[in-house]
Amino acid sequence: MDNRLRSFLFLKRAIDILFSLIITLLILSWLMPILAILIKLDSRGPVFFKQKRTGFKGKTFNCFKLRTMQVNKAANDLQAALNDPRITRMGRFLRVSNLDELPQFINVLIGQMSIVGPRPHMIKDSEYFADMFPGYYNRYLVKPGITGLAQINGFRGPTPNTRSIYKRLQWDLYYVEHATIGMDVRIILLTAIETLREALKVKVIKKMPFSRYR
Repeated sequence: MDNRLRSFLFLKRAIDILFSLIITLLILSWLMPILAILIKLDSRGPVFFKQKRTGFKGKTFNCFKLRTMQVNKAANDLQAALNDPRITRMGRFLRVSNLDELPQFINVLIGQMSIVGPRPHMIKDSEYFADMFPGYYNRYLVKPGITGLAQINGFRGPTPNTRSIYKRLQWDLYYVEHATIGMDVRIILLTAIETLREALKVKVIKKMPFSRYR
C-alpha cells in the first residue's frame, strides 16, 4: 500500500468517525426517539430493521435501517418496489426523505460501512447482479456507503430494470477507481441538499464536475 492510498484511507476513516459522531450527537439523539414513536404509532412491529448485506471484500454484515414496511416473510428476498403495498405510510416518508438510512451511521462507527461508497445490497440481489454483470464484485473493493455517486446521480431506491442496475454499477466502479476526499465531501454535501429537497419538496439543481461520465 503506497503512502497516498494510506493517507486517503486514514482521512476517509477520520471523516467517517467525525461526521458520524456529529450526526449521532446533534441529530440522532433527539430525532430517533421522535421517529421511533411515529413508527410504532403507524404500524405494529419493531422500530429497527436489520438485514444481512454484502460488504467490504464480500463479507456480510448486519445493515441497520428504520423499519419502513409491515413485518413480512419476504423482506430478505424481495426488494421494495414502486407503490409496494408492504410499505407503511410512515415508511413512505422515511424512504423519500432517506431518513430510514440514519441508523447506518452506527454501521459507519463500527467500521462496517463508510459514509460514501457503493450502496450495500442484500445478499440475494448481490448474487443475482454478479451473475448478470462480470466484475460486479469489484464494487466491494471499498466499504459500502450510506450514499454514493449512483445515488446523487438519480439511481437510488429499487432497481426495476437491467439498465438501472447497470448505471449504478458504472457509477460504483467509477468511484472505486477515482475516489478522493474531495469527491467524498461533494457527495456528502449533495446528498444533504437532496435529502432536504425531498423532505421539503424544494427543487434544487445539482451538478457534479464529472457528470460527463454519465
